[in-house]
Amino acid sequence: GADHKRLQSLMAQLRQAVNKSQALKPFKNQLLIDITPRGVRIQIVDAKNRPMFDLGSARLRSYTLRILKTLAPYLNSVPNQIAIIGHTDAHPYPREARYTNWELSADRANTARRALVAGGLAAGKVARVVGLASTVLFDKANPYDPINRRISIIVMTRREAEDALRADTGSAAP
Repeated sequence: GADHKRLQSLMAQLRQAVNKSQALKPFKNQLLIDITPRGVRIQIVDAKNRPMFDLGSARLRSYTLRILKTLAPYLNSVPNQIAIIGHTDAHPYPREARYTNWELSADRANTARRALVAGGLAAGKVARVVGLASTVLFDKANPYDPINRRISIIVMTRREAEDALRADTGSAAP
């Protein structure tokens, strides 16, 4: 339907922007854009020599801020809501640590949200901000690989956004 067409077109625009933008060119291989049953997914992944955040921290590197601010107007151009999901690798914190990969992944997702909003994303477009620690690895065979440290931004299909809301309100599907 119209929703799917809009998402297809957004994906094409994003890919074109990544190819054309001077700011994004160096990060081409760290920006993975695809379409899933849930919507358009933009994954910003760490590379060994170019992490998105300071190690073990939710502080964005300046270039990550630039990436997010460059993406914001595109995300804002469609009426769809977005989900922002933080992922870590499987490196554990010390057992007695109060701060774990759960806090880190959630804090990083929230930091990404703030950067997108600073870049012009309407705050009301964000439907959820989630930290998944290392439960959903990008590279299952190599749980410690930097590529597992990533932020996923999902421009949700209308159905996905409704399902997300329903899951939280506990109301049954119509």
